[in-house]
Amino acid sequence: MVAQMGQAMLNLISGLSRRQKGYVFLALDLVLIPLALLFTFAVQALPAPALTTLWHTWPVLPYLMLSATGLSMWLGLPMIQLNAYERHAVGLTAIYALAVAGSLAVLSGIAQLGLPPGTHVVFGISYFLAIVAARAVMLYLTIAVYQSAGPRCRVLIYGAGATGAQLAQALKSHEAIDPVAFVDDNSSLQGMMLAGLPVLAPAKIAEIVKARAINRVLLAMPSVSPPKQAQIARRVQKMGLEVQTLPSFAQLIGEEALVDKLAPVAPQTFLGRASRAGELGRAAFSYAGRSVLVSGAGGSIGSELCRQVLTCQPRKLVLYELSELALYTVHQELLSLTEETGIEVVPVLGSITDPRQVRGVLAEHEVQVVLHAAAYKHVPLVEANPLPGLANNVFGTQTLAVAAAQAGVERFILISSDKAVRPTNVMGASKRLAELVVQDLATRTGRRSARQGRVSPTIFAMVRFGNVLGSSGSVIPLFQDQISRGGPVTVTDPNVRRFFMTTREAVQLVLKAGSEARGGEIFVLDMGEPVSILHLARQVIESAGYTVRDEIHPEGDIEIAITGLRPGEKMEEELTLTDDLIGTRYSKIFCAHEDYLSEIEVAAMLRSLRQALAAGDAAAARGVILRWVEGYAPLVAEQKSS
Repeated sequence: MVAQMGQAMLNLISGLSRRQKGYVFLALDLVLIPLALLFTFAVQALPAPALTTLWHTWPVLPYLMLSATGLSMWLGLPMIQLNAYERHAVGLTAIYALAVAGSLAVLSGIAQLGLPPGTHVVFGISYFLAIVAARAVMLYLTIAVYQSAGPRCRVLIYGAGATGAQLAQALKSHEAIDPVAFVDDNSSLQGMMLAGLPVLAPAKIAEIVKARAINRVLLAMPSVSPPKQAQIARRVQKMGLEVQTLPSFAQLIGEEALVDKLAPVAPQTFLGRASRAGELGRAAFSYAGRSVLVSGAGGSIGSELCRQVLTCQPRKLVLYELSELALYTVHQELLSLTEETGIEVVPVLGSITDPRQVRGVLAEHEVQVVLHAAAYKHVPLVEANPLPGLANNVFGTQTLAVAAAQAGVERFILISSDKAVRPTNVMGASKRLAELVVQDLATRTGRRSARQGRVSPTIFAMVRFGNVLGSSGSVIPLFQDQISRGGPVTVTDPNVRRFFMTTREAVQLVLKAGSEARGGEIFVLDMGEPVSILHLARQVIESAGYTVRDEIHPEGDIEIAITGLRPGEKMEEELTLTDDLIGTRYSKIFCAHEDYLSEIEVAAMLRSLRQALAAGDAAAARGVILRWVEGYAPLVAEQKSS
C-alpha cells in the first residue's frame, strides 16, 4: 500500500513540467508571507494581539505579495531545483527576504500602519528562515516519495573528497539510487559526517556491505592514479559488488580525455639501442614487378612484410591468411595504401595445410616470391596443443614449399625463430622441423638442377630472429594491458633475458636477407645484446607515468610479480646451433652453416610425425621431435620452474 501511494506521488511529481514546479514553489513562498507576518507580530511587544495586527495590515498585503512575486521571478528563485538548493540559492533567498521586508516597510509607511522599525527586521529574518525550512522539508518529502516508490540501488561512495561529497548530494534525490555511506583512506575524515552520510574506513567495507545491504560501489577518486583505482575496483568486485568509476571534472569539461591515461610508447624506446631500420635499397629489386605471396599476412610480421613489400612496387601482392578478421583488417589497410599505385592486392582466405588450394593460388596468381610467415607461435598455447602446432608449422611449411618448387617460384623465404635453436618447447621444435624441411628441399632442388646443368628454379632460404617488440602476444602489449588493469605486471623469472627487435627493422632485414639468398642459407640477424625482461617491465611501468611497488617502495603504483618459468620456456634464447657465421653485404645479417638431415632422414621424420598426428598421439609426436631435433630438451624448463 505504501509503495503504491509512493508510486502515485512519484507519478504526480514526475508529471509536472519545470515551469509548473516553479509555480508551486512561488505559491508556497507567497503563502509563507502572512504566516511569517503572524509569527513576527506574535513575538513582538505590540499593543494589539497578533491576529488583530495582521488584520490591520490587510490593505497592504496584496501589494506586498505582488511585489514579492515580481522579486522572486526576477531573482529566479522558483526555477531552482530542490536538489540544487545550496549556498548560492540560500544567498538569493536572503536577498529576496530582505527585499520583501523592505517592501513591507515602504508599504507600512505609505499606509501609516505605525509598525515599529524592528518589526520589519524580524519579519525579514522569519520569512527567510521559513523559505529555507520549507525547501528542506520539501526535499526530504520528495526523497521519501522516491524511496517508497520501489526498490533502489544502495551505493557506497569510495572517496570523501569534494567529488564524493557533490556526488552524494546529487544522488540524494535520484529516483533509483540511494547513497548510504562514504569510505575513505584518509583517517582524519573517518568518523565524520559528510553530506549527511558517515565516513568509514575501507577496511570495514565487507561489514558495511553486509550491514547496510550495499549493491554498488562508486569510486569518486579522480585524482588517484588509474592503477590504484583498478586495484581498489578488483578488491571490491571480489565481494560480488558492481563497481563504477566517476570521471574527474577536468574530463567532464573536456580538459582531459575520457580515456585510459596509459599512452602507447614507441617500441624502440625499450630496445636500449638505436633502431637498425633504414632503406631497403638494392634489395627492393628482388621484389619489384613480381607477384609476391605473404602467408600469415594478417599477423604482426606478415602485415609488416606486406607494407614493406608494397614500397618495392611489386606487380601483385597476395595475402594468404587463415583468420577472416585479420585478413579483412590488413586488406582494408593495404587497399588505402595502393589507391594510386596500380598494385593489385588479392586477399585469399585459407590454410597453408590445404595442398589443393595452395597449388591453385600459386598457379592462378603466377606467384614468383613466397614470404612464409604463417605459424602458430605462442609457446604456452602450442605446448598445450602440440598436434595442431606441428601440423600447421611443419606440414603447412612442407605443403607450401613443395607447391612453390613445383610452380617454379623464384624465392621461398621461411620466417623462423630463435626458439628453433636447441628448443625446450614444441613451438620451437616445430620451427626447427620446418627449417629441416626447407633445407632438404633446397638441397634436393640444388642437386637436381646441377644434374640438369641449370640454376635451381626455386631458391629456398630461412631467416631466424628473436622476439619482436609490439607484436601480437609479445611482452610489451601484455605489460601495458596489465598496467591498465592496475597490475601486477607478471615476469616469469628475474633472470630471463630475450633478444628484441622492432617489427619494422626485423622485416626489413628479412627482405634484405631474402634478396641475398642463393639456396639453403639460414640467415641470422644481429639483434644486439639480450634484454632483461625484469628491466623491461620496469621500463614499461615507468614510461606509462607510474612507479614500481616493491619492498623498498611500498607506496608505488604497480607491482611486479614473479610467476615462474612456463612449460617449455628457457632462461635465454640462442640464435644459432654453431658459432660458424659468415658475414653478408649487410652488416647486421649473417649466414649460419649448420648440419641438416639427409633426404631419407627427412622423409622418415615426416612419415613418423604424420603417423603420430593421424593417431592423435601427442606423446609419439614428442618422441619424433626428441629423435630428430638437435638439442631438444623438454624437461629443462620444467626442472627450472619446479
